[in-house]
Parts: sequence; C-alpha cells; structure tokens
Amino acid sequence: MKAILRVVGGFLVIIFVLAGLGYGFKDQIKSRIFSPTTSAIPDGTVTPITNTADQKESAISAEPELVSENIQIPWEIAFLPDGSFLVTERAGSIKRIIQSTQQTIPVQGVAHRGEGGLLGMALHPKFVENKSIYLYLTTQVEGGLQNRVERYTFDSTTNQLTERKVILEAIPGANNHDGGRIAFGPDGYLYITTGDAQTSQAAQDTNSLAGKVLRITDEGDIPSDNPFNNAVYSYGHRNPQGIAWDGQGRLWESEHGPSGPGTGYDEVNLIEKGANYGWPTIQGDAAASGMKMPIIQSGSKETWAPGDLEVVGDTVFFTGLRGEALYSGKIQGTSLTNVSAYFREQYGRLRFVAVGPDGWLYFSTSNTDGRGTPKADDDKILRVKLQALQ
Repeated sequence: MKAILRVVGGFLVIIFVLAGLGYGFKDQIKSRIFSPTTSAIPDGTVTPITNTADQKESAISAEPELVSENIQIPWEIAFLPDGSFLVTERAGSIKRIIQSTQQTIPVQGVAHRGEGGLLGMALHPKFVENKSIYLYLTTQVEGGLQNRVERYTFDSTTNQLTERKVILEAIPGANNHDGGRIAFGPDGYLYITTGDAQTSQAAQDTNSLAGKVLRITDEGDIPSDNPFNNAVYSYGHRNPQGIAWDGQGRLWESEHGPSGPGTGYDEVNLIEKGANYGWPTIQGDAAASGMKMPIIQSGSKETWAPGDLEVVGDTVFFTGLRGEALYSGKIQGTSLTNVSAYFREQYGRLRFVAVGPDGWLYFSTSNTDGRGTPKADDDKILRVKLQALQ
C-alpha cells in the first residue's frame, strides 16, 4: 500500500533485471500460486531533465511471474493483511484474488465511459482496525459525467462493501482525462489525482477540481494548510495517474502529455504544495514565470503514456501504456538519472505498479481497454523480484 511507509533497507541502489530476453509471452513468465510473506514501503526546487536520448533498454535478472489473469482492465491493486489482494476493474467491479482463485465484488453507480469508470483504490492507514476502503469512480449525473471518491467498509468474510459514504464529489469527468489515482500520504491525508476532463484551461483554475492533485482528510474535510482553502494541493496538470512518496516524504507524480498533433511530453514531477505545473501553458522544456517544469519528460519523439508510479528506495518506477514498458530512474537530489525501460513491447500496455508485501514489484497489463491488442488470457498481473545492483 503506497501511502504506508514501506521499509526497504539494506539496498544502496534497488533495481531489477531480467536475464534472457526472448519472445513469446507464455514462455517468458512462470505461472505460480501467489503467496506473499511480509509487508513493507516507505516541497524543493525541481530541475528539468530531457532524458529521452539517455533512455536505455535494461536486461532483467529474473523473469516476471504470472500472478493472475483474465482480469478486465485492471487499474489499481491493494494488498490485504490476510495475504489476498484487491484489484479494481474499470468496468465497475473489484476482483479479490486469493492464491489461484478470483472473487468478484460489484461496485454500484460506476459509469464506464472511455477512460472513466472504477479507477483508484486505497486502504485506510488503519485498515486493520476500521476496514475502510476508498474508491475513485466515474458516475453519470444530470448534465454529464463526474468523478468522486467513496468510502466503504470491506467485509473480508462476505466480500461485501457496506456503509457507503461519499467523501468528495463533483470532480469534473469526461470520456477522457479523468486522472484517478488515490493514496494516503505520510501526513495521513488522502491525495487524489484528477484530469482536466478535456477542458484544458480548467487545470489553471484553482477553484476547479479538474487537472489537479487534491488533498483531503479521511472524512473528506479540507486540511487547514491547503494552499487555496479548498481541496486543491497543486494545479496545472493534464492527466496525472501516478503518485508515490520517497523516503524524504517528497511526492512524485507521473502525468500524460498531449496526444494527437504535438503528442509526447509525458512527465514525471516532484509535487510542491500550491505549485503550478503549467498545463496547458507550457510543456516539455518550455518555461514560464511561476510554473514548474518536469523533472523528466519524454520529449516529442516518444510517448510513455504513464499509467502509475511507485518509489522504492532511490528508484522511481512508472508504467507505460502507449510506451508498453516499465520504466525506472534513479533519484539524485531533485533529478532522475539512468532512465531505463524494461519489457518493452513484451506484454503490451502496462497500467499499475506497486511493491507487494512480499517485496516483489507487481504490475498489470491493460490490453483489454480498447486501445491495446489483447493476448490470450489478458489482462494479467505479473510480479518481478527487486534486486540490488552488483
């Protein structure tokens, strides 16, 4: 669970590597029963780095293992204390996966339209005590689509969601650019990424919840130190879909750049309270007074379309949907260096990434989302062992 500090000790540099790159999906993964054993995870001047030319393909020292398959557009994963885990399916259900079995939990009120639907999920930091689970979903309202965050009590015995409460509503929604990642931060607040809902100028309006990173309490209240006296924590975002904290408590974020003409310029940012990240005024290496430039960006010749982001030690991992790869970069101060790509075009579009309680890195495909080419038994959840550099 991203918002809980995961203790990753003993590694000076954490990276993973795969030996023997070959082709043929079924030949490259080992199917085995999932059986986790342990639990652990862990605002400044940013320096822009254009890194596309420096990206390198990385060989991996262990093959990814198949954890589960036949999942419909998996979007987020949450690991439960009993060793099972939950995965949101964008069409409107949660899969609970216990070893080799899957149990389906429907979520009411989900409007699966384009990129919208059942998206982010987070367990309360005191989940063991209160069983509270938070969901980000798209819903149909009079006049169009909206996104909202709901809280439920999860009964692991009956697999039921009860005691529904709307925590935050009226987040602008659309067929595209709905954001959707949610996670509890080290400060105990709930952070939420929202897209510009296809209205780019809304990202610059601090009175709008679109195109933002939001921060609220677990009850949906506004923290007293939020910069604009509302839920907005940072603004000027196009379509952010990944957030995670490093060991210094700094918030990293991954964000989709434009598509179509002018495609590319996907970003990884260091988020500061109250800061403006420029969309739609600037992108790439462009600069403007009062606007933050990305830590790294893909440039105009490559598109990552980042789906999620995780921080492990001094390494930032993020997935690529259109990029069809898992990327990593090394944190050095306010920079990311040694950007590498793993599994490029081997498994198709990749959506979420998270460290599991067993210390392995979990990631999912997203080939059934209407933009990919599904392989047999897609979509899948895979995991790979994290290893220190030699």
